[in-house]
This record gives sequence, C-alpha cells and structure tokens, in this order.
Amino acid sequence: MKKILLAEDDFDFSNVLIQYLQLHDFDVVWAEDGVKALEIFKKNSFDICILDVMMPKMDGFLLAEELIKINPETPFVFLTAKQLKEDKIKGLQLGADDYIVKPFEVEELILRLNNILKRSELNFKKSTVQEISIGKYIFDTKRLCLKKDNCKQQLTEKEALLIEYLYQNRNQLIKREAILKNIWKNDDYFSGRSMDVFITKIRKYFQEDKNISIESTRFIGLEFKIKE
Repeated sequence: MKKILLAEDDFDFSNVLIQYLQLHDFDVVWAEDGVKALEIFKKNSFDICILDVMMPKMDGFLLAEELIKINPETPFVFLTAKQLKEDKIKGLQLGADDYIVKPFEVEELILRLNNILKRSELNFKKSTVQEISIGKYIFDTKRLCLKKDNCKQQLTEKEALLIEYLYQNRNQLIKREAILKNIWKNDDYFSGRSMDVFITKIRKYFQEDKNISIESTRFIGLEFKIKE
C-alpha cells in the first residue's frame, strides 16, 4: 500500500478525495495547512505528496521547497483552482511531477499518481551505479547530489534524472523532444519552459569546471560537452 501525504485546507473536498484514494489502496495522511504538512513530513516517509497551492500559513509552493530540502526523492503533484499559466510554470519549475487544475476527475488523478509512482520505481531500479565522475564533480545517483571538493549540491529527483540523461548522451546533440519525452514524459509548452529552467540550474551547478558546458542549438536541442 502506497502512502500519500495530502496537504489540502478544504475539509469537505479532502474527505471525499481521501475516500477515493483509500478505495484504490492508498494510505492517506491528511494535513489542513502547509505548516502541519511539513511537520508530518519530517516525522514520516511517503511515496508521494499531493499539495494544494492555496493554503493558510504556508502555501503549496513554499511547502514543496521545504519538502525537497528534506527528501528530494519524494515525488509531488500540485492541486489548484488557479489556471494561470505562470502558476503552472512555477510549479513545474519547482520539480512537480504534475500540476492538476480543479475541478478534475478523481479517476484521472489516480491514474496520474500510479504513473508517477511507476516511473519513480523504474528510475530507482535503473540507477545501478551510485557514483559517476563528471569532470571535477562526483555525481551521487543514490543520494541525489553533486560533490566537488568539500561542497555538495543537493538535487531534486528530476534534476538528477536530467543530469544522468545528459551524461549518458554526452558530447552529442540531443533533440529537445527526446529530453522532454524521456524526463518529463511530455513535450508540451509548459514542460518545455520547465526544461529550460532546469537546464539553466544545471549550467550553474557545473560552472566551476570550464571543461563542462551545455550548448544550445536554437529550436533543435542541446549538447552536454565534457572535454576529456
């Protein structure tokens, strides 16, 4: 049985959603605001988190940032009544595995959750090598971090997957569509914007090694260059 943290301030909506999730064999722990959700997360392990964007005391975006600091491997999705494009982009930039706008069909949410959990399990199984040397850096695929000398950069699961994919296809042009379909499982506009932000972050992570670069070919793709 998969364990879910549900952070949602609407009591009636939460009650209905919890019943549906339990019918589909999910163990649900509910928190009525972001602060309570954070305290619960610190003391428990979860397979996935469902976060409402608009909550009292701490909104879903800020909560997600705190959860990533504690355990970047735990996938999360946002629920929101807001349909603003900027909010969806912000959610995906934070590393959300999905962004679902209310109202929605519960059956669709269940399918999305199961798909995310399957991908997470598959990615965990695929990572057989724990440490990879990338230039002056050590990429720890299990602890999700980049290490250089005495410095350590913690990564989100999606950042780690992207770095691993770029490294596996280093020194060759990778089409944008290939990256989006392999990492985001989608090549729509929002995923493309999210990918651009992640690439910018990863460039910064590797900026201290002049032999590593990510070069973009406009509208075509990227090349993760490593000078041997």
